[in-house]
This record gives sequence, structure tokens and C-alpha cells, in this order.
Amino acid sequence: MAEFIVMPKLGFDMREGVLNQWLKKVGDPVSRGEVVAEIETDKATLDLESQVDGTLLHMFEEDGALVPIGTQMAIVGQEAEDISELLHTNGNDHGSDDGDADSQKDEKVAAASAAAVTAPSHASSDSPTVSEAFPGGVKASPVARRVAFEHGLDLAKIPGSGQNGRVRKADVEAFMTKPAAPAPAVAQAVEIPQAEGTEAVPTSRLRQAIGQRMTESKTAIPHFYVTTDIDMAPALALRKQINSTLPDDQKVTVNDLIVKAAALALRDFPNLNASYAGDKLLRHEAINVGTAVAVEGGLLTIVQRNTDTSTLSKVAADNKAAIGRARDGRVKPDDIQGSTFTISNLGAFEVDHFIAIINPPEAAILAVGSAKEVPVVVDGQLSIGTRMKVTISADHRVTDGAEAARFLQTVKVVLENPLRLLL
Repeated sequence: MAEFIVMPKLGFDMREGVLNQWLKKVGDPVSRGEVVAEIETDKATLDLESQVDGTLLHMFEEDGALVPIGTQMAIVGQEAEDISELLHTNGNDHGSDDGDADSQKDEKVAAASAAAVTAPSHASSDSPTVSEAFPGGVKASPVARRVAFEHGLDLAKIPGSGQNGRVRKADVEAFMTKPAAPAPAVAQAVEIPQAEGTEAVPTSRLRQAIGQRMTESKTAIPHFYVTTDIDMAPALALRKQINSTLPDDQKVTVNDLIVKAAALALRDFPNLNASYAGDKLLRHEAINVGTAVAVEGGLLTIVQRNTDTSTLSKVAADNKAAIGRARDGRVKPDDIQGSTFTISNLGAFEVDHFIAIINPPEAAILAVGSAKEVPVVVDGQLSIGTRMKVTISADHRVTDGAEAARFLQTVKVVLENPLRLLL
């Protein structure tokens, strides 16, 4: 039976992707998991894998198209299979009926889609039906989706009048006629006079995405900050000993030690491995520590999964591979989604101390400075020690200063007694 290849959701804030190019043509066989196209998101260029087996029978989207998540991009089925019904009922841009009869095909798209959005905990009777089962998380007719996308509207904010709260075209049009709420002053564009010699450099999609997310984070999340010093001499000595036995391509970095230490500390502080969701706190079972990586035009957060239970060598290998792909512009979807806590390390740039902006929907981020030789007082005697400043930025809706301070104390204990990293 023929099925659709759809644009998946690769990151919680993804709304659409650019279809850079198809790597298959109509008539080619495809297998589940095989790369069939190259897509570009706000963050990176990614390989799109087929979600089904069969023969590529039809393409709805052309190279260069901007495609919303959940959109049916192609049909895969048995060779010579009759797909006329699928062509007729495809709801991307070809459907004309906005009635509730479209709900079955809408749900078919949803079942195939990789999209997933957390549902609001309380919805009014006319609120849109929100579920991970639907494209973009919202139950809506295909035409309503198209109209909302064309006008840059968030379907999750539009009340649905259809069956079971389904958003219809009329709902979108009614929403568009409502007076818009005034935008926060920080988000308003400012007209800046350009003197002679000023160069106007267009911002990349990645830079725009960073700007939008960081603005939302700083304006919506009440940040607070706690800093401590860590004696890094024991950890650096252990790293030197470990790396003396390893080839260059397997060596452990200082950041790997910090990532692993943070993961072990998070076991004792589940509120910092969580996300704020209004009337509830979502504590994540998995501890997936992300690392902010500088790339051309901005930065990406690459993710090392199950960090607390991974060996130090696996943490190092995973991070090295993902960072390499990020800097080559060839990250995989799993490389950049699913982090529950982030490390931002500027130690390589001789930075003593800084504070970082929380990476939503996470509850905290750890900013790491350089490990430097500095004067220290030990047992009343002045000596030279190796110290590193770390600062946690935390969401005050989720945690408080005392808890954040205890978390830093735990990280400090682990790094100053680094054999715990090997257990």
C-alpha cells in the first residue's frame, strides 16, 4: 500500500525546512532509513530519510521549496500501483474542501509525520486539538494549515470550531481579522541610519533563529546566576594520564570531563534536568547533555545522549563525531535535538568568566571559563593552583539559588575527585 514521505520535525522549534534537492527520482527504489533528500533547517543541512519502503512513485515538492513540517512530500508504494486517490486527496496545496471530511487524511498525515509538540495542559472547548499524533501537534484541515503557513500563523494559538476542536479555514481567517497584540519593544525592528561605508550584511537563517530563540529566552525566562571556582588540577592530571594511552583521534578533552561531571550531578538534581510547562514541571528521565559548538554563521548545540550512564570514552567519541559533523555542515537530526541540559565552554578562548543564556525548553545552562594557574591560599599558605570558574544560568520558575548552588558543589566535588568520572 502506498504511503507518504513527509517533512519531519527536527527540533522542538522547527516549523519548516527547505528542500535543497532530491537524491532520488521517480521510479527509483527506496528503503526505510535510506537518504532520499537533503533539507535545510534554520540550524543545519540534514539528510532526509525515507519513512517507508517501496518505489518512489510521485513527488509533490520541487528542489528549493520551503516545506512546512508534516507536509506530504512524495509517495512511495509498489511499482505500477494506482495512486490516483492519494493524488486527489493529498492535502498540501491540492485539497479544496475544508470540511470535516478531511479529518481522516489529516490523521493519515499525522501518523506518518515525525512532528511532536507538547500539548498545553488545559484547553478550552474551542481550543484546537493538540496531540503528538498530528502534524505540528495541532488537529487542523489541510487548507487551514496552508493558509496559516502562508501568513506565518501558529495553529496552536487559533481556536478550532470543527469537530473535536479541529481548526478549519474559517477559523484561521477569523483569527487573522483580530487586532494583533502589541509586540514587545525588544522585538520591534529599529530603523538605523546607515552612514557612508556601512555594510549591510544579510543575516543567515541560523543567525535569525539564534536571535529569535535567545530573545524569547531572555524575555520569557527569569534567569538567575550562580558562580563557583573549581580546582582543576586533579581532573587535568587524570586527563593527561588517560590520553597518554590513546591515539590522537580518541583523546579526551577538558569539555568531555565537564560534560560527564554535569551529567553525574544532574542525577541528584532532577529539577535542573527538566522543562517548565506552566502548571507542571517536566522532569526528563534521560540525561542528555548538549555542548554549544561554534560553526560558520553562529552556533549549534550538539547532544550526547544518556550521558550519565555513558563511559567517558563514549562521551568523548560521541562529542568528537557530532562536533565534526556540525562544523562540516552535515549534522544528523539526532546530533542537535533532545538535549536536556547544555554546556557552553569558552575556555579555549582564554575567557575567565561569562554567563550564558538558557537554551529553551531546558531549565539551565552551565557556562565554563578557562582553567588557569592563579595564586591561591591553601592552609594559610600562598601557592599556585589551577582554577576554573563555572556559572550556572537557571530558570527561576523551576529552581532556586540554593538548589543551583548545591548542583555546582556536586560538579565541583566530581571534578576535584575525578576518578568518579570513570566509575
